Amino acid sequence: MLFSATALVSGLNVGPRAGTITMQTKTVTPLPASVKPGVVTGEALWDLLQHAKENKYAIPAVNVVSSCSISSCLEAAAKYGGPMIVQFSRGGGQFIAGKAADNADDAACIAGSVAGALHVRQVAELYGVPVILHTDHCQRSWLPWFDGLMDANEKYFKANGEPLFSSHMLDLSEEPLEENVGTCKEYLQRMAKCNILLEMELGVTGGEEDGVDNTDIDSSRLYTQPEEVWEVYQQLSSVPNGRFTVAAAFGNVHGVYAPGNVDLQPQILHNTQKYISEKLGDGDPKPTCFVFHGGSGSSREDIRYAIEAGTIKMNIDTDTQWAFWDGVREYEAKYHDYLQGQIGNPEGETKPNKKYYDPRMALRSGEEAMAKRLCEAAEDLNCIDVLNWSK
Repeated sequence: MLFSATALVSGLNVGPRAGTITMQTKTVTPLPASVKPGVVTGEALWDLLQHAKENKYAIPAVNVVSSCSISSCLEAAAKYGGPMIVQFSRGGGQFIAGKAADNADDAACIAGSVAGALHVRQVAELYGVPVILHTDHCQRSWLPWFDGLMDANEKYFKANGEPLFSSHMLDLSEEPLEENVGTCKEYLQRMAKCNILLEMELGVTGGEEDGVDNTDIDSSRLYTQPEEVWEVYQQLSSVPNGRFTVAAAFGNVHGVYAPGNVDLQPQILHNTQKYISEKLGDGDPKPTCFVFHGGSGSSREDIRYAIEAGTIKMNIDTDTQWAFWDGVREYEAKYHDYLQGQIGNPEGETKPNKKYYDPRMALRSGEEAMAKRLCEAAEDLNCIDVLNWSK
């Protein structure tokens, strides 16, 4: 029996466990029965992305670098009542393994990403939300990292019947279209055998993030053409069991920008959906799942318009990084006089300060601040209280 046939949505007040899901004047259809709390892969992942597209919300995605940032993501998702994408960059994976660890042949990058994924798998179900395990930008020179992750996926699939990660991103957008699509298709053929989704990038997201520097890129490359997406769609759709999303450029830029300083053109995504839909002729108005990179400085209007065009994921990194630091900074400012030594504070020269300098105290403040910022992002993404569980 379904939780409810539809759920009226209006604000942040009533959660999914209260019996009605609320959020403005649209309805949230029941989640497919395949989608459960915890890490989702394969058909359940694809069903969840289609649910997002159908109900016009996008799932926030965050590059994590520690168990603290993982906890912030999961805590936020439990609070805003929606799915979460926990993703690892190559550098983030290395940081999790430890900067002093041997990284010959990307060993630390691989081991840290795998360790982080295993941690998420161990705890995600406790938060009662669907979680997508993903890895971020991988350019051609970083393919040894990608290959190592695929080895881990195949080993996990053999033992458990599903991959370790839900999806991976290949970013070959600086290469000619033919080479980009050809390599993506080659990898998707491998990924499809163990039910892993591929995210690929077309055009270029400007700015700089985690070792990917496009600050001086030709501005014309910031806008993907419908014909390019159609070429991707044709090639990748031909892979048996292949599932993919497209990070198409529509003026988005990595980095921190004040509102109004980013020239987004989400109409490109609408035009692309229309173009591909007409090519297919099957009546599906939004055949492609789009991904939004580089959203800092974007207006809620532009974000929502991109979501209406079938954007089902948005990366939220720079703002969450600042939020975590800001939480730590505020903790230090509040307890500054208790953090200057192990003994002695305003309450007395012999008073101990252990409970103040315990690392968990400052880190917890960072977690709370990051989770709060993610809840705000989820509201922009229309992802509040969208878990209308089927029964």
